Amino acid sequence: MVAFGRPFLSNPDLPARIKNGGPYNEARYVGWYGGSEEGYTDYPTL
Repeated sequence: MVAFGRPFLSNPDLPARIKNGGPYNEARYVGWYGGSEEGYTDYPTL
């Protein structure tokens, strides 16, 4: 479960991306541990 934590942050639709073979969003580490919703809710979906 820990192995999927970081990919899920940058790919909220990770199961669909794995099923389709990607593409995957690159993680932005800024804002992971505080700040605003940027970095949690602003990644594009498929």
